[in-house]
Amino acid sequence: MEAKDLQYFRELLNGMLDDVLQKSDETIEDMTESGEVYADPADRATAESDRAFTLRLRDRERKLIKKIQNAITRIEDGDFGLCQDCGEEIGVARLKARPMTTLCIECKSKQEEDEAVRGD
Repeated sequence: MEAKDLQYFRELLNGMLDDVLQKSDETIEDMTESGEVYADPADRATAESDRAFTLRLRDRERKLIKKIQNAITRIEDGDFGLCQDCGEEIGVARLKARPMTTLCIECKSKQEEDEAVRGD
């Protein structure tokens, strides 16, 4: 992969990381500032349900942070854009769609087929 492509993906991944971390900080602020007391149990249940949903989203983003950080590390190590299964280059179009991917489209398709057979 060319140096300009690596720089593009480094900037893209760092931007994604900044966005996710900012959302995380905003969630923490919102949850600590929200000291509302609900007289109606239904309102309280709705607020708790919303809070649980937000926490599930943030947990998914926590996992995404790790994937982004791993992709940035692969750029630094010179492994970015190489399929971890077959060692072939991952297409730039695929990397633009999902820059933290570790599998080429063929290996990812095979993985999904195997999961479908196993019922995962």
